[in-house]
Amino acid sequence: MLSDDKYGPMTDLDTSRAQLVGINHVALTVGDIDAALDFYNSVFAFELRGRSESKAFLDMGDQFLALAEGDGEADDQRHFGLVVDDPKLVEDRLAETSAERLETSGFDFLDPWGNRIQIVAYEEIQFSKAESVLDGMGLDLGKSDSALAELSEKGMEPE
Repeated sequence: MLSDDKYGPMTDLDTSRAQLVGINHVALTVGDIDAALDFYNSVFAFELRGRSESKAFLDMGDQFLALAEGDGEADDQRHFGLVVDDPKLVEDRLAETSAERLETSGFDFLDPWGNRIQIVAYEEIQFSKAESVLDGMGLDLGKSDSALAELSEKGMEPE
């Protein structure tokens, strides 16, 4: 883990600044809200948290993905990662869409509006949902040995 005087470890909190805790939501620009809902529904299972004529909110337990109609332009590096229970299911569903799978060392693709999305498996990363949130989502997920080791190094291994 990178650490120096300016960017200290999370256990050495600076109470004069807010601590980053997580992501509440990610907002994406899409060309058409109905087409976007159809696309994302063809790839992912989600509950629609809310919707207006030009916006939609896809529920992810205690987080959400916000879609809004607009004319945004994508670039090659800007992206966000979605945590899923089964990346293979995403891969299978993407094969049935017009999404472009990117040649990267990970699992990245462009949605029909050029938004770059990286898929990561819950079991392989440090990010952890509270058991109560997982239960509420109907999920029973664990962590790989490497993810548990990373959490343990930070003193954050689950019980």
